Amino acid sequence: MAVDDRPDAPGAGDDVEIRLSTNPGSPLGGLSKVASGGELSRVMLALRLVLSGGPDVMVFDEVDAGIGGEAATAVGAALARLAVDRQVLVVTHLPQVAAFADQQLLVSKRADDDATVTVVEQLGDDDRVIELSRMMTGRPDSSTARDHAEELLATSARRRGR
Repeated sequence: MAVDDRPDAPGAGDDVEIRLSTNPGSPLGGLSKVASGGELSRVMLALRLVLSGGPDVMVFDEVDAGIGGEAATAVGAALARLAVDRQVLVVTHLPQVAAFADQQLLVSKRADDDATVTVVEQLGDDDRVIELSRMMTGRPDSSTARDHAEELLATSARRRGR
């Protein structure tokens, strides 16, 4: 973080810039200059986790962009911690993040000759396993993917203390 004076307010120290290095060995740079959209979302998530207060409802749109595996699981766990005392809505394409949700919604588009309609469905337990399987492999009918989806849900539930 860099704190400087504005030209019109010497000594005030109210020109604040968050700086970070997005890759090992890269120099620190201003958040607005060096961070991608996904990185900006993850920095916002990290700030929300360490700062007290915050709004009652938070929305994260693809906070998991550009990550996977262990990092995605860590982001899912962080979002779950944040959701303990507020409503958190997350748009994700990663099963590791979706598995931490208390409720999972499936958003899809359906088109016919006359119109395109966006449909939102709340998924029950069995449907969550099918959807996580689809997210992982593109094959919701795969028994291996379903086993993995069930394991993912069980692991996230344990990490959340459920």
